[in-house]
Amino acid sequence: MIGVVIAHASNNILNDWSDVRQGVDTEDYPRAQYSTHPLLGGLTTPNGLLFAALLLNIVDLAIMLVIFNVRGPAIIGFAVGGLLLSLTYTTILKKYGLGELTALIVWGPLMIGGTAYAAGAALTPALWLLTLPYGLIVASVLVGKHIDKIDPDKKIGVKSVPVLLGAERSKVLNKISFILFYVIIIALVVLGYTGPWILLTFLAVGRLRETWKVYSEPKPKKAPEGWTVWPLWYVGWAMHFNRQAGEFFVIGLLLNIATPYVLNWLNITSPFITNLF
Repeated sequence: MIGVVIAHASNNILNDWSDVRQGVDTEDYPRAQYSTHPLLGGLTTPNGLLFAALLLNIVDLAIMLVIFNVRGPAIIGFAVGGLLLSLTYTTILKKYGLGELTALIVWGPLMIGGTAYAAGAALTPALWLLTLPYGLIVASVLVGKHIDKIDPDKKIGVKSVPVLLGAERSKVLNKISFILFYVIIIALVVLGYTGPWILLTFLAVGRLRETWKVYSEPKPKKAPEGWTVWPLWYVGWAMHFNRQAGEFFVIGLLLNIATPYVLNWLNITSPFITNLF
């Protein structure tokens, strides 16, 4: 868990360094408007950012070697794969419409699958499918962010999926992602890959309804009162759904693990109930 958090921090640092170096992040680019940029805001220097990223990756290297000693060489594939995608995200992948797919892969199979493998899980079809729901709605957040940045991205030559598809088609794409999230959730239960508690994610349908409504309407001309990340808009609503759906997904997985122990403690041996878990 520590390794994944450190890797994410290093990714963000390297993105900020690379985007300034390539002229992507400027004073008038959305990145510098909704939060303080470490370089443009004068918080540190380019060398300071690189040094911080180096330190973080050294720590992650140590963590990787420890887990490698326990779990074997596959852990190196997860770690190095994540690092390569991180290093090429800004310079290559985001510019050629692959950034959103990268988010799905990193936040799904690499981080969730890699963490499960590091903790002792086998790399089975069930595990790979279990990594997709959350990875999918993380990718939807990035699609939302890139919808918000279509015009400035066009000016600097970044060909994100929303730049390639246009705003309206990209909003439809996110709606499809939200639906597909639930399709996979149902499939996981029907196939018996995990227990039914992940159906708790349907408690986030209220937020999905709110997000769906926003994605069916034009972006407002100015920030609503209390909206803190303007000029971003669609990304905030994708995250609005992501947070609650993701919370219920994790809670459901935990309950699926705990339920057999509770049933055993209560001495419940009904084949119907026990087969569900």
